[in-house]
Amino acid sequence: MAKTNDIGCTISHENEGYTDEKLISPAASRNKDPILQVLKRFIISDTDQIEDESPLFLEISSGTGQHVAHFAPHFPGVRFQPSEIDKSLFKSISYYASSCPTMNILQPICIDIQNKLSHYGFEEGSVDYMFNANMIHISPFACTIGLFENAGIYLKPEALMITYGPYSKDGVISPQSNISFHASLKARNPLWGIRDINDLIKLGDENNLSLIDTVEMPANNMTLIWKKD
Repeated sequence: MAKTNDIGCTISHENEGYTDEKLISPAASRNKDPILQVLKRFIISDTDQIEDESPLFLEISSGTGQHVAHFAPHFPGVRFQPSEIDKSLFKSISYYASSCPTMNILQPICIDIQNKLSHYGFEEGSVDYMFNANMIHISPFACTIGLFENAGIYLKPEALMITYGPYSKDGVISPQSNISFHASLKARNPLWGIRDINDLIKLGDENNLSLIDTVEMPANNMTLIWKKD
């Protein structure tokens, strides 16, 4: 697959205990419901079935596929498109998609977010929701830049991007558990690390995205809601 540089936006899945096609990430198991409660505040769907004009929810870096599997039944009128750069995870994502009782999860596609989404067949201004969990801190910052640039181009006007993970504010990482986590990330890869919300706001400004809400989450994480201007 073509990439804009030599480092793909992949996430380390070490120590997850993957053994078969239906993979289970302990982190996703813990955070999927708190994230769902936030999504219920922001996702709008007027129908309970898929139609030609149904909203499109694009997840970047879907991992095991547990998030969309948990979200989709609560929004049966929304089309959920999982994506992942690591094709070894496709069987798991596909398993969850095919098992969804509301059948509104599409099969996974391979996306390196450093590339323009047009490379994968998306048209400008065609996406209603973009979602990304736990990629920003476990990938080079170039991936975050790609995420924001693509959101600025491919989201519809006034559409939302939702990001989840740990963040710092005004250059301060807290509490101590996040300081230790940041240090462990840097030890594994100097290009990784917890990002500062102020830096993301600047990146948003450059791509016509405004931070409209910050939601405190369990385990010292946050969900950030970005709106396309």
